[in-house]
Amino acid sequence: MATMSYAARDARTMLRRNLKKAMRYPSLTLMVAFMPIMMLLLFNYAFGSALGAGISALPTGSGEYIDYLAPGIILMAATSGALTTAISVCVDKTEGIVNRFRTMPISHASFLTGHVVGSVIQTMAGIVLVIGVALLLGFRPNATFAEWIAAAGLLTLLTLALTWLSAAIGLVAKTVESASNIPMPLTFLPFIGSAIVPTDSMPTSLRWFAEYQPFTPIIETLRGLWLGTEIGSSAVIGLAWTLGLSLVGHLWARRAFRTGGKR
Repeated sequence: MATMSYAARDARTMLRRNLKKAMRYPSLTLMVAFMPIMMLLLFNYAFGSALGAGISALPTGSGEYIDYLAPGIILMAATSGALTTAISVCVDKTEGIVNRFRTMPISHASFLTGHVVGSVIQTMAGIVLVIGVALLLGFRPNATFAEWIAAAGLLTLLTLALTWLSAAIGLVAKTVESASNIPMPLTFLPFIGSAIVPTDSMPTSLRWFAEYQPFTPIIETLRGLWLGTEIGSSAVIGLAWTLGLSLVGHLWARRAFRTGGKR
């Protein structure tokens, strides 16, 4: 019991450290929201008419393309948070802070827990900003309070999974530059899914990849929760992906911390 109490205390200390850093540098939180907001503006205003006309059945709500687009771009904010996590962890590693913590009489798990929980809070704040901009642009969800809670829970689980993966990447990366580049494909993977257009409109080989990659079922679940479209098995598949990625990222990050980032 005493050991768990000390571990919880150390984790709170590390969390407070990372939240203070986030408050001192709010640009990191804004960076999470910047790219998704730019993509939201670009696809809605530059390509919205053409892409919207090519989609036979827009989701319920206003009937505009923004209704189809917004869930995928909001999910993109969760993937953008992966970049800041990897960079933050790698900075601590390259500056020698990780080695210092490893030799101190503190819970080794607290370093990772503080980074992960702090990054999840930071990323969720960025997601709220993106949702706010989407609403201003005309996104009109018809979800109930319970459906909003379910969507928030799914986004939190996804953010947690990607944050664990990014923490591991930050520990194994040799430089801050590589730590910022390795998670980059995660940011754009939703585009090779149903974020922008339905997978039915894609060539056969690309459609197969789009339908079975992790983000498509999560996007379809968010659309179903917010706009009342058919969810089907997407919720179960999306939840399985988030839990699986979270477990892999958690185990990888703990191993990387123990081994000093050696692959």
